[in-house]
Amino acid sequence: MAKIASPAAHRHVPVAPVVCLVSFTAFWAAQRAAHVSMIDLMVYRAEGAVVRAGGDLYALRATAAHLPTTYPPFAALLFTPLPLLDLALLRPLATAGNLALLVVFVRLSLRLVGHARVETAWWVSAPAVWCEPVWTTLRYGQINLLLAVLVLWDLTRRPAGGCDRWTGVGLGLAAAVKLTPALFPVFLLATGLVARLKGGRQGPWLRHARGAAVAFAGATLLAAAVLPYDSWRFWTDMVFRAGRAGQAQDTANQALRGALARFLHTPDPGALWAVSAAVVALLGLAVAVRAELRGRRDWAVCTCAVTALLVSPVSWTHHWVWCVPLVLLLWTRGHRAAAPGTLLVFCSYAPWWVPHGHGRPELHLAGAELTLSALYGGAGALFLALARTSLPPTAPGEVRVKP
Repeated sequence: MAKIASPAAHRHVPVAPVVCLVSFTAFWAAQRAAHVSMIDLMVYRAEGAVVRAGGDLYALRATAAHLPTTYPPFAALLFTPLPLLDLALLRPLATAGNLALLVVFVRLSLRLVGHARVETAWWVSAPAVWCEPVWTTLRYGQINLLLAVLVLWDLTRRPAGGCDRWTGVGLGLAAAVKLTPALFPVFLLATGLVARLKGGRQGPWLRHARGAAVAFAGATLLAAAVLPYDSWRFWTDMVFRAGRAGQAQDTANQALRGALARFLHTPDPGALWAVSAAVVALLGLAVAVRAELRGRRDWAVCTCAVTALLVSPVSWTHHWVWCVPLVLLLWTRGHRAAAPGTLLVFCSYAPWWVPHGHGRPELHLAGAELTLSALYGGAGALFLALARTSLPPTAPGEVRVKP
């Protein structure tokens, strides 16, 4: 008589989601044990309260650290529901939301590099939550993962014909919340113009850039209609005050401006930073455009992200959540030494090893400490150099794109 197998014997246990859940649970416990303040979430909540009360948004000084409002007014509109939630509920909701966004971000990063298996997203998310930029994003209650998801969602979609009504919306909204992602539409615009100059088809790039511009303009005009005074102040004054986001020499600032401030032992690298940032922006965009025209959107997107982080006046360590697609790209493209090296850099927490904080010791660093204080930015610069040399060859004047 044939033996009938129990249904339980054939039941597949989803190992990857379980491992990810265990990692996330341990992470949550570690964050609670560390008594994280989620200080940026408190600033967002205060901004929402000011908007609801009709106050002066850019006069706000929130939390015991007296942190100012630095984002465009549209971001404050999105924060208006936060004061309705009790802090005891808001903090766990923000943590859970960011953990969910991390899984989505990893999934989109895998799609970017051409890896379609959903199970892999769980395996990658489990350790990714422990790398310093992700840890600090959740520690502060930041919105970096949300913005990165908007950008990657927009740039990894494959609508019929290359464009649809949603094309550019993610990029436009991300730029309306925080200006740094605005480099992505610039990259698309530059790609379309270069393709046209080379006599090739201009592809969907100009339409994509136009969609992003429309979404950005719509969000910004909505904020101006609701918050006319705050919008006027931001776009005519606050947007030019780079110092409002924090002191340039702070070791947590892994942008080019921060590295120059520490290397030159000055709180304001001034014209040297402006010229250096312009050069890096042009070189980075040139590499990104070349990669896009050669059908390598994975290299193009990561190059654009790193360029934006380097040229921004302030790129705190938690802004470097883009290390996740960087490592995946390097690994899947065969750079088996660079990938673990990059992973080690962003899991090292090295910028926090050097003297920082009260008394501004960052202005007096030297030797190994000075190098460690610029480790993320240095890794980003090396990535740009590697991207330049890793692109496939193409014939002169040829424009090669993916269908």
